[in-house]
Amino acid sequence: MYLYPKWIRAWHVLNAVLFVILIITGLNIHYADGESTSVGAESIAAVKRHNIAALLLIINYIVFITGNIITKNGQFYKIAVKGFVGDLVIQLKYYLSGMFKGEKRPFPVTEIQKFNPLQKFSYVIAMYIAVPLLIISGIALFLNDLHLPEVLTLSGPVYMNILHISTGFFLSMFIIIHIYTCTLGSKPSSLFTGIITGYHVSDES
Repeated sequence: MYLYPKWIRAWHVLNAVLFVILIITGLNIHYADGESTSVGAESIAAVKRHNIAALLLIINYIVFITGNIITKNGQFYKIAVKGFVGDLVIQLKYYLSGMFKGEKRPFPVTEIQKFNPLQKFSYVIAMYIAVPLLIISGIALFLNDLHLPEVLTLSGPVYMNILHISTGFFLSMFIIIHIYTCTLGSKPSSLFTGIITGYHVSDES
């Protein structure tokens, strides 16, 4: 079934590339040795690349949010509270045990249900909470003249730095898990192929 329109595929690929750049440059910045002139120059270059990638990520995120508002793709992220926790437990049991026993997926992909409950929950946390926090904290750090109030005895910049690093680490772990779960299609390459062709290949009979 055709499940991934062109704009989603383009957004997804660009988002992945930008996140890889941000992770690499972020690590370069975090572990840079300020006492070394050569490393210091590399760190400055890493900051520039990090900022450019961050700006493109913000634009790409605006495209994502706008697309979800004006197209039906936004419906896949809506969570119905009733029965959702129970569905999460069912899906978790499948991942921990059922799929190793050859059981059928409890929530197969359809044209109206692209994500299983666990995917939906994690994607909402990542895309609607973590990414905005990453962007906000990044902007706060970028604007050196921004005066933030002290929170829990920590200065604003320090607090924003902790928030930025924490959300960055969370999203890095999310990407690793996301890549793994993408190998759980009908074939290990099926979901990766789907993001190129737009078609989801189901393993359900």
